Amino acid sequence: MYFCQTIRILMRFLGNIDARLDTKSRVFVPAPFRRLLQAEGQLVLYLRKDIFEDCLVLYPEDVWEAELGKLRKKLSKWKPEQQAIFRQYTHEAIIVEMDANGRILIPKALLDACGINSDVVFLGVDDTLELWDKATLEKTKLPAEAFRAQIVALMDGGDGTDD
Repeated sequence: MYFCQTIRILMRFLGNIDARLDTKSRVFVPAPFRRLLQAEGQLVLYLRKDIFEDCLVLYPEDVWEAELGKLRKKLSKWKPEQQAIFRQYTHEAIIVEMDANGRILIPKALLDACGINSDVVFLGVDDTLELWDKATLEKTKLPAEAFRAQIVALMDGGDGTDD
């Protein structure tokens, strides 16, 4: 099951699609996601390991540029520790382009960092795509009761309003 749509020029990816790496560490970007990227002219993509989870995050160029701009605004070039954060964030990212067949090449080091061997799950997460090893993704899911309680607490806000 998948769903992709464009809302006010903002790309939104939703759904999950299984894919498989070939012997050269290339993977097809699933057609629904690929069509949305192509329709929006997002042929250059950025890939980096997620900061918190063992997955890869694929950013459309416009989304990457916006994220980088937000990070740059929060960090001073004149504070060495902040410059080191920016440097590491950008150092760990690579530019990937889809080939004529809609495949991207993923460096082995990034695959190894996330434990991805051959089966990949593309997970639409708002304006990015996450690439997961299927077993690793399953381990991140909350039990149904815990998820329900947390989402109710988050959305309710504890004040009884529906804002």
